[in-house]
Amino acid sequence: MQTPNLKQFYIPEEQSIYLLSHDDAQKLIDWTELCQQQLEQLGFSQIEFIGKGAFGFVFGGTTEQGKRYVFKFSRINLPRKVQDRLEEEAFMQQQVDHPLVPKVIDFQRIRKQAILVMERVKGINLEEYCLEQGKLEPRLILKIAGQLAEILMDLRNNQGNKLGTPIVHGDIKPSNIVFDPETEQIGLIDWGSSVFAQIDEHNQYITKNVMDLMSSDLQQTNARLGDVYFIGEEQINGELSSPRFDEQGVAGTLYALASGQSCRFGHQAIPPTALGLPVEFAKTLEAMLDEDPKRRNQGGDYFLRNMAYMKHIVFKDFPSSLPPVAIPVWLREYPGKMDTVVYNGRRSFLREESEENLLEAVDNVELDKYYKNFLAGMGKTERAFLASVSRLGKFPVVGGLVIRWDDDAVFIDSNLNLFNEELKDSFYSSVNNMITLARSIHRVGIFKSCLFKARDTLHFYRDSLDQPFMPAEAMSIPFEVNASPRPNDDTRWHSYFEDGDDPDEFLKLPSSVLEVITRLNKIHHTGFIIFESLPKHLKIHSYYVLMNPQREKEFQKCMDQIISLVPEIDGLGISGYMKLPYKDTRVFPLIMAMPADYYPKNPGL
Repeated sequence: MQTPNLKQFYIPEEQSIYLLSHDDAQKLIDWTELCQQQLEQLGFSQIEFIGKGAFGFVFGGTTEQGKRYVFKFSRINLPRKVQDRLEEEAFMQQQVDHPLVPKVIDFQRIRKQAILVMERVKGINLEEYCLEQGKLEPRLILKIAGQLAEILMDLRNNQGNKLGTPIVHGDIKPSNIVFDPETEQIGLIDWGSSVFAQIDEHNQYITKNVMDLMSSDLQQTNARLGDVYFIGEEQINGELSSPRFDEQGVAGTLYALASGQSCRFGHQAIPPTALGLPVEFAKTLEAMLDEDPKRRNQGGDYFLRNMAYMKHIVFKDFPSSLPPVAIPVWLREYPGKMDTVVYNGRRSFLREESEENLLEAVDNVELDKYYKNFLAGMGKTERAFLASVSRLGKFPVVGGLVIRWDDDAVFIDSNLNLFNEELKDSFYSSVNNMITLARSIHRVGIFKSCLFKARDTLHFYRDSLDQPFMPAEAMSIPFEVNASPRPNDDTRWHSYFEDGDDPDEFLKLPSSVLEVITRLNKIHHTGFIIFESLPKHLKIHSYYVLMNPQREKEFQKCMDQIISLVPEIDGLGISGYMKLPYKDTRVFPLIMAMPADYYPKNPGL
């Protein structure tokens, strides 16, 4: 990875508005309201906020004639050269003429505000659809694969391309594919990472004349890296842009949809051949995800050459028979929308090598944060495991996980509470994927994860490092009271308070706070508390359930004391403590990978 390429790096990362500081949250609210007002002034109605990314905001609206459009606004506080990316996106998308790609309607600037207007594809993006449905059935995977193959062939063969040069989308992933469940037709959106290909699928330079061969543009990549959860190694490593990039994006996308994951990294532990897909398609997808570049290219060629035939494979409807969830999950009700946030601790042991030796010259904030906190030094299965835990946070769920590895098995203690029964099949599948990935990691260590409601986070502010954080009046740490049956044996109460300092946490709490947490540890409860200290902003994330109602006053007093001791918290970093309700460890033997499981050749028999 070369430093110049990092300037083009883009990582979409959603953060709940409830975790932002008050000022940042208000700026976001004001900005979205301003965008909506501008659209109303232009005569659009039924305006809705669709989402946000690193570079802007996306809204939907309807014309007086009933046509549905999408509006992308650039963030006005970004440098002009970054805002120009939206104009480049408009230009690139205008070069593509395909029925599965929305057409650009207009691009304009209102004062300093850039706005891209395009057709709105009917449906829901495949990331959201997969979270609702769980992993997609083989029939639907091949239906989607056939449509993606058609798009890639058109982009590669210059069909519908106004300039006659192959185009690379550069960021194919489930959330960039809109799916209509009624017609099962897709639409490929978000062309912000698209470029003209510099080399073709045979690694030959794409040129118009001899002078182009002397151009410096052919010595330096024009690629934008898109989302590293799905793009391939060549794109991550900053090689010259090629149609092969999109083959890798498609491979990662189809694998994620077929396995019910949120990334491409799990294919060594959960191979495509274990997902119940037709054998020919499964082996093609396996080749496209292979470590060997030559085999990847062969798989991509076979995919584009034969998908027109594979998409006509006949499927039979089987009654759904999902395996039971491998660890306990409690189903509960919650009024309203829940924003779940995941915090992971003790991740260092997952690294295969020290990240200090990698990316020493990195000065790009997003990539530095992403690689050093997630990818640096990790194997693919370890990355997939962390992504599988993060996927749990996309459901309305709270609770905690503690996973411990030894030489022969994985030991899992958990307390997971799902607040939407309609999502249980998808959630159970995601939990089972996480366990399978954990069983495929062969090393010794402990991993913890806390899932909490962002709306319960408490915020404290100060103007400078010299001042203490001061709590507002009537501020309190929320907790629930649950009269759980008391275990006969008190040793079943399960605590991770005493397991030592977390090497990934750097905030040292004052002894007065630790004394209160020690007292809490002796009251039967479950939950956790996480202190996140920034220079001018302190956050306390928590999820507590008191299991002994008779000690509610004592428990409340501890909660109040923690708030009163906030001014004594100094230093920067994170520190957290978790307690599970009782010991109920589930043990799973280690594995190398899931065995082959193909769609039956004769499904009618």
